[in-house]
Amino acid sequence: MHDERTFMRSRQCDQPAASIFLLALIAAFAVSAQTVWPQEPIPTPPTTASKESAQRPTSTPYTGDLSIFDTPDRDKKLQIERVMDILNIHPGGHVADIGAGSGWFTVRAAKRVGDQGTVYAVDINPDAVKYIEDRIHKSGIHNVRTILSAPDDPKLPANSVNSVLILKTYHEIADPIRLLENLRKSLRPGARVGIIDRNGNGEDHGIGKDVVEREAARAGYRISGDYDFVKADREDYFLLLEAKQ
Repeated sequence: MHDERTFMRSRQCDQPAASIFLLALIAAFAVSAQTVWPQEPIPTPPTTASKESAQRPTSTPYTGDLSIFDTPDRDKKLQIERVMDILNIHPGGHVADIGAGSGWFTVRAAKRVGDQGTVYAVDINPDAVKYIEDRIHKSGIHNVRTILSAPDDPKLPANSVNSVLILKTYHEIADPIRLLENLRKSLRPGARVGIIDRNGNGEDHGIGKDVVEREAARAGYRISGDYDFVKADREDYFLLLEAKQ
């Protein structure tokens, strides 16, 4: 009997400890169930602009002798004064020459806007930027600012330009939609953007006009003008864009 009473008292003493252990186990399980374990990061899909731009070929940017762009009859062939009229380049205006190369258009736009205006000569090639800087220094031109840009960003100041020309360079731009999107931040209200290029397949230093129209639309622009006077054989085209509001 003594042993039995001892055994019962032992069981009664053990019951609170067992209950406490059981409650602790339940609490630990509940906390574990609520724990959020770290997840593998989900890759960010490419933007529509980058994905679409990568689907078409482009030409290798020119890095040769820049003086070849300064042929004596180029003004007449391109009717560059008429181009500047359409782009509304006027005294006191602010212009961007994207893909400026030798600065052929830069110096003509600088003359048109005068001392009260500004021309931004934009290029991804450091040699072209240096070439333009030497050119304007020798010519005594003081209203040109050079910009070494990124392939998808002209790096222009915000709200800085009234007129933009991309002259025979669009077919070399690897991500044109992204570049046009970044350009929008630099446009003043009512700014005009001109693209002069030749019809081609992207790899032959030309790009189809319909391709440019589609990409411009994806970047938030509308076509406000379509001209073919910039070359007698009509292989070249001149598109005028304006950013949608």
